[in-house]
Amino acid sequence: MTKRWVQVSPDNSGINLLLAQAITEEQKNAVGNQAGGRVFLFLHTDDFKRDYSQMRIDGVKFLEEPRKETYGAVVVFEDLYGNKWDLIEVNT
Repeated sequence: MTKRWVQVSPDNSGINLLLAQAITEEQKNAVGNQAGGRVFLFLHTDDFKRDYSQMRIDGVKFLEEPRKETYGAVVVFEDLYGNKWDLIEVNT
């Protein structure tokens, strides 16, 4: 089998996220449950309202209503594979 992956890296950050395609049955069965049902990916924004509104228009599946926390605004959403993400704007 050919391995396939994509590497995501913000400009000049020195940080990389490698996303690899599941190959084995065990890996395929884990897709969407890598974190045991918990949020484990975080999408930071500098404009929560703008991005939340656009994501709703684009049909993103949100699992709750946006909420204010002591650290900022947050809402949980699910990607196409069932992974849970936080869309988050941290107070500055």
